[in-house]
Amino acid sequence: MPITFLRPAWFMENSSWDVAPAANNGVIATFLQPLDKPVPMVATADIGRVAAELLQETWTGRRVVELEGPHRVTPNEIASTFAALLGRPVRIEVVPRETWESLFKSQGMKNPAPRIQMLDGFNQGWIEFDSTEAGSRKGKIALQTVLRTLIERERKS
Repeated sequence: MPITFLRPAWFMENSSWDVAPAANNGVIATFLQPLDKPVPMVATADIGRVAAELLQETWTGRRVVELEGPHRVTPNEIASTFAALLGRPVRIEVVPRETWESLFKSQGMKNPAPRIQMLDGFNQGWIEFDSTEAGSRKGKIALQTVLRTLIERERKS
């Protein structure tokens, strides 16, 4: 039986948590570091579209489709995109690594180790697509589009 594994990158929509801080204080916190390191990210709408396309394809065997957005995104780019969309300065601050466990536990997480390991993997570069950036399938939706939608949604609520 043919089987496909769709492996999407970090969801751009994870920035939904940053809309209010960016709009209200002009400061957003990030666990991704360093701030100029590009991270594979993808819009959830691209994930849905690609999943639907894959279901309509014919193939044999096993395949892994690695999906990211049109280009990799840095935390600095997230801040500058928020700034452009909000019409105000927005800066990004790194959440110190040594505070993660206590912070996640204070937020109700019983076992923060897997989340911390995932973040370490992105930051240290050992979570990477097997096919690297050159071989991954690219989504069509840009970070600016996703952040604009998140801001509009926040303003309506």
